[in-house]
Amino acid sequence: MGKAKAVIVISTFSGEAPASDIGRRMVEKGLCACVNLAPVRSIYAWKGRVEDQEEYIAFFKTTKESAAELKKELARAHPYEVPEIVEIKMSDVSRPYLSWLASSAQRVAKKRNHAAKR
Repeated sequence: MGKAKAVIVISTFSGEAPASDIGRRMVEKGLCACVNLAPVRSIYAWKGRVEDQEEYIAFFKTTKESAAELKKELARAHPYEVPEIVEIKMSDVSRPYLSWLASSAQRVAKKRNHAAKR
């Protein structure tokens, strides 16, 4: 598998239920190893107004190799018209955590590689 590179993909949601539902689906599909959810207050410009909303932020922990497919699936599943989908590189990740993350978030990449060899 080589040296995996860890990334975090961040997205916000209108509440806990959609964040939890989409987060669970991404983990079940093997696109990320873990999703952390937390309530946040977001102040942002939208269609000429300043909005002030309670939201849930999701931190999807994955590998660089799985990030593109995760972001594509997240964009497809996200209920927002313009979803926040931001990728951040992780550095100085402990080896045991990186090993777990890579083995958990690369199931889809492995399946694609096997399908291509047929």
